[in-house]
Amino acid sequence: MIHQIDWEHNRLIGIKGARGAGKTTLVLQYLKQIAFPSGQTLYVSLDDLYFSAHRLYDLGETFVKTGGKLLVLDEVHRYANWSQEIKNLYDDFPDLRIVFTGSSIMHLERSKGDLSRRAVMYHLHGLSFREFLQIQDIVSWPAISLPDLLSGHTQLALDLTQKIKPLAHWNDYLKYGYYPYFLENKEVYALKLTETIQLSLELDLPAVYGISYASVDKLKQLLVVLAESVPLKPNVSKLSETLNTSRALVVEYMHYLEELGVLMLLHRDSFGITRLQKPEKVYLSHPNLQYALHQSRPDTGTLRESFFLSQVQPLHKVEYTDKGDFRLDRQITIEVGGANKSRKQLASLEDAYVAADGLEVGYGAKVPLWMFGLLY
Repeated sequence: MIHQIDWEHNRLIGIKGARGAGKTTLVLQYLKQIAFPSGQTLYVSLDDLYFSAHRLYDLGETFVKTGGKLLVLDEVHRYANWSQEIKNLYDDFPDLRIVFTGSSIMHLERSKGDLSRRAVMYHLHGLSFREFLQIQDIVSWPAISLPDLLSGHTQLALDLTQKIKPLAHWNDYLKYGYYPYFLENKEVYALKLTETIQLSLELDLPAVYGISYASVDKLKQLLVVLAESVPLKPNVSKLSETLNTSRALVVEYMHYLEELGVLMLLHRDSFGITRLQKPEKVYLSHPNLQYALHQSRPDTGTLRESFFLSQVQPLHKVEYTDKGDFRLDRQITIEVGGANKSRKQLASLEDAYVAADGLEVGYGAKVPLWMFGLLY
């Protein structure tokens, strides 16, 4: 993403993403690359104790008066009045550039200061399968667009498999490849992942939405129930009985978990949906969660579908469909399955493909599942 962000032409840039995605590393790498003279850049984290007794605006004002040009603000959602004070800094000091990072649940349109017309926002997702291979220096391969992948996947697979055996790294990615902190210690990755989710629930949600700790406990209960049964068509009435809460709150809790990057909610028609509508189907948002939150070994079919969603959803609109498993951008139908999965169920559909696991090189409308990990 460091090459996709237009650092030069935007005075106010926001980067949001789940805990552990790499937002802090990204902005620190950017600061190392730019050629600003010493003293003109400043990085601060807004969860620092300094801000319990000092205002962000005052820090920014002093920074500008002493020659500051670029202010990088990390973890802004942990500071109560962040949007208003960033807006004031942006308006009052036209030569100051600001980059800020925050939780994936951060919404500019709901914040006190109106930043939605001022800030250019980017979302940092977890590592794709392609990035997982690249970050370990296994192979470096450019991202491929979905149309190019679907039309030319056979030749692309033949080219890439001359360099590596992608399926040799497949299971590793499913277990621990989504967040870059696996590089620190693969053995405790699942433990760190569950701890990260807990921190998001206990710190980030109350900071952004102001929800009570009683609600956080309900969210944890809901996550435990869902983690053992996804993918599922949610029975909201039954879930509300289990949690001893209202149907509306159950749906709201699901949306919180989706924004935190824990769940993925599929709707039949995702255009014009509201937060009150229950999803058609619920998934954990990436395969690593299946291993971290499941008591037993995850189901193979569930892992396949979770992988597909995690690779495609950052770039494309994914909806529930009765024919096949997923509908992309309202036109492409995908059925996810094993190497022997036929296209029989999709025979009546025009733009339809099988994403087949266990297949190194595909042909026609049968695309190797691992190749969808090359989209970003």
